[in-house]
Amino acid sequence: MLTELDQIQTDALAEIIGIDSDSALEDTRVRYLGKKGRLTAASAGMRDVSKEDKPAVGQKLNEVRNAITSALEEKSAALIAIRDAAAFSGIDVTLPGRPLPKGSLHPLSHVLDNAVSVLRRMGFAIADGPEIETEWHCFDALNTPADHPARNESDTFYFENGKLLRTHTSSVQIRTMETEAPPIRIIAPGSAFRRDEIDATHLSAFHQLEGLYVDEKVTLADLKGTLEFFFREMFGSATELRFRPHFFPFTEPSFEVDLKFHATGRESKWIEIAGCGMVDPNVFQSIGQTRGDAAYDPEKISGFAFGMGLDRLAMITYGIPDLRLLIENDVRFLSQFS
Repeated sequence: MLTELDQIQTDALAEIIGIDSDSALEDTRVRYLGKKGRLTAASAGMRDVSKEDKPAVGQKLNEVRNAITSALEEKSAALIAIRDAAAFSGIDVTLPGRPLPKGSLHPLSHVLDNAVSVLRRMGFAIADGPEIETEWHCFDALNTPADHPARNESDTFYFENGKLLRTHTSSVQIRTMETEAPPIRIIAPGSAFRRDEIDATHLSAFHQLEGLYVDEKVTLADLKGTLEFFFREMFGSATELRFRPHFFPFTEPSFEVDLKFHATGRESKWIEIAGCGMVDPNVFQSIGQTRGDAAYDPEKISGFAFGMGLDRLAMITYGIPDLRLLIENDVRFLSQFS
């Protein structure tokens, strides 16, 4: 038995030395170590070995198996090295490398980062909420009556279960007030969805940045000063800004904020950039009913809210004439911002 094992090892090692392909190496492995291989067949003969000889034969069997396995692994590594060398044999390492194109953040990401940075310096914390909302968080709690046009199916994306894609990130303000007591100072960046006709200044899926500040003795002067500082930090101290009286169900008084827009090759014009106002007392009353306490008693606290389109901030920042450029994924356009 010991002689047979020595012969199997000698034959296997000699055969492995001359192998020059992976397929031949696998055939050799099966021939010696497979289920019907020579070594496997020899190990089956252990049952006929005497009790006194079994330790020596068992040890020899393991030695032969280890020797063949090691030789197979070494030959496999050698074949891989040969293939690698052949693959690189035609490469001139003295040639300069091919430059890889440099990626960059999307212009909306640049604008969002800058806006959040400015508002964080002013003490605002970031809040988040779901994009699929309830009518209560998106409309009812924001003092929006049932017959308001924004609640119509022609303006809002509804699901069969009655929920909807949020039309603004103001719903995050409601969720924050439900769980936190004043004072609060938050911003809520995120996506919003409306059934708008897509054109140069409107998209059906867009990005908003909402803000809310609630505390004692918050005034309209605080709102105006906050937004003037914000926009001039974003676009420069010479930024032209105006406030126009407007109507929003959840603020009173309410204003639209316009900025003078300068696009390359086009005449400068005013563009609506944000809506804002003092939080309507009815909103605080709705929150109080939900919370079951007087934390948002409109007789004691006040606040302001604002909301703006990040897409339009990008238009002004980079002089982009058409919002659709932001969603077309044209590398020729996006590469300008690397």
